[in-house]
Amino acid sequence: MTAALTRRPARSASRVRQVAHWRRSPPPRISILIESPDWRRRVRNVTSLVRRAASAALAADPPASTVELSLVLADDHMVHELNRRWRGHDKPTNVLSFPADDRGPGGPRLPRNVRRPLGDVVIASGVTAAEARTQGKSVGAHLAHLVVHGVLHLLGHDHERDADAERMEAMEVSILRRLGIADPYRGAR
Repeated sequence: MTAALTRRPARSASRVRQVAHWRRSPPPRISILIESPDWRRRVRNVTSLVRRAASAALAADPPASTVELSLVLADDHMVHELNRRWRGHDKPTNVLSFPADDRGPGGPRLPRNVRRPLGDVVIASGVTAAEARTQGKSVGAHLAHLVVHGVLHLLGHDHERDADAERMEAMEVSILRRLGIADPYRGAR
């Protein structure tokens, strides 16, 4: 094998600093609020699963500063109300992401030991369970996918354009593979 084939691609200087910062900084703070008892009945070790999924998404695209985020495991009614109020859709959905305020590059710099709020991810129990059943996967695997998907949205990824959707899906598949979860899009493309 030639040296060119075995070397890793060079990273941009800003990406190297970002990854180095991730390794030096305190870990992200991930708060988990279980609003629906259905989650504990449907998913074994649900808290551990969602924490691992959120951590894996953050590690795959490390934010430039230390962050905190909240994961809310809700029921369909709560998600329905949030979806109606904030998005104008009068129905429940599987996952909603609510980014914290965007300070942008000109905003205040927080000290390294102060975590910057990244946002909230809210997931509906009934919708998630129904989708998992329809798609032939475990509720836990689908929940992990929705956590990863929601956290990637908080990090600024979206799927509005085809190219962005392909990039985001590829990231999700890669993150989930590291968690031992099969490609959620296999057969759906």
